[in-house]
Amino acid sequence: MKQISILSIVLSILLLFSACSNHKTLENVYNIEHYGAKGDGKTDNAKAIQKAINECSKAGGGTVLVPAGKTFMCGPIHLASNINLHLENNSCLLANPLESVYKESAFGPNEGEGMMWISGKDLENLSISGMGEINGNGVAFMGKELEDSYELKPITDFDPRPHVLTLINVKKLNIKDITLKDAAYWGLHLVGCYDVVIDGITILNNLKIRNGDGIDIDHSKKVIISNCYIESGDDCICLKNRREYKEYGSCEDIVVTNCIMTSRSCAIKIGSENVDKINNVLFNNCIIRDSNRGIGIQNRDEGTVSNVIFSNMLVDCKYFSDVWWGKAEPIYITSYPRAIGNHKDAGWRFPKGAVDGYSGEVSNIYFNNIKCTSENGIFIGGDEMDKINNIYFDKVDLLLYKRTPFAGGVYDKRPCKGENFVYDKTYAFYIDTASDIDITNCTINWGDTKPDYAADDIKEQNTARVKFSKKQ
Repeated sequence: MKQISILSIVLSILLLFSACSNHKTLENVYNIEHYGAKGDGKTDNAKAIQKAINECSKAGGGTVLVPAGKTFMCGPIHLASNINLHLENNSCLLANPLESVYKESAFGPNEGEGMMWISGKDLENLSISGMGEINGNGVAFMGKELEDSYELKPITDFDPRPHVLTLINVKKLNIKDITLKDAAYWGLHLVGCYDVVIDGITILNNLKIRNGDGIDIDHSKKVIISNCYIESGDDCICLKNRREYKEYGSCEDIVVTNCIMTSRSCAIKIGSENVDKINNVLFNNCIIRDSNRGIGIQNRDEGTVSNVIFSNMLVDCKYFSDVWWGKAEPIYITSYPRAIGNHKDAGWRFPKGAVDGYSGEVSNIYFNNIKCTSENGIFIGGDEMDKINNIYFDKVDLLLYKRTPFAGGVYDKRPCKGENFVYDKTYAFYIDTASDIDITNCTINWGDTKPDYAADDIKEQNTARVKFSKKQ
């Protein structure tokens, strides 16, 4: 009897402990439906979702749950510290298609480049996870559909298009597994963030939507992006330092691995906005498919780019129309002063009070074991001899293969002061005003559709200390 009694007591204690544990877990989960959210795809649930986020954070943190199988439409919401926004399987947060609900600029006083939808500022310990979808409802904000793009609605100095996720000064950020889809402007924008892991996410932006970037890393440090699949009309992954957020300093210590990308602009881009320093960057084991431009360093402001490595990559490019910047350059390294223009946000493109600018140095850039298939060759250029220097290519192989009806024999320098395009024959390497370029162990081949503007392996003008060798 004693043994039975002791056993009963032990079991009771275990059951009580289990119940308490389960109760605690339930207390830490804040299901948005419990706060009035309706998953009918029509009701604006911003207030209900915001209430769940606020209560979760106020209680010390936990999970804000978007339940499975339903679509929750909403206007702008603000994330908070110590929460995990978790989207269950087949759940969806859908951006409200009504332009008038988006009133908070993604770039502070500059209202000419979109508003914020889901955002957070000055936060710590933030996670966004799950197998659900965050959908920017992009086409709802477009004009008529054209052959290769959507027409942008006319605006002056206010652009209502919402960015999907804008996170500013967030420390300890983890984004895992989710799908971002159909951004009307940028998808995921990180500003001044520190200690970031982005792993296993999928970004499926409409390939006809201009400005539809995938991931923009802006003035951020210690960022790891891995195992992602990204399709975007504009850049897939872009590193930059925007002038509107210059107080956050440089963009440094960035690692991107095991990603697959497709873009109508540039799959991997550094720049063009860069008012500080972009330094210590590694791209490794990535595939670029069916893109306009593959890897681009496009410096147009006074900031510098240094110590960047691209290794073990497959790059596949082809021509698209002039709507999209780029002319099928698989690798593109440039530094040209920005064009003086009357663009809607031209006042933010140059230092305060200036109407003109200059571009900074690009140096110590390494390309190793890169296999390129493209309609165009590699372009390297600057406006001063030593502005582009110490660029190294080792085992970079090119197959030049004509496969679209678009005219070739052209390289794209946009946006820059002066001529936007260089018209010439197509070379494997076109180097214009640069120094200390080392090209070793490369192979160059033309496909069976070699056009009449196909030229030699390399063209140099205004260069110094260029070394070039092919594989024997």
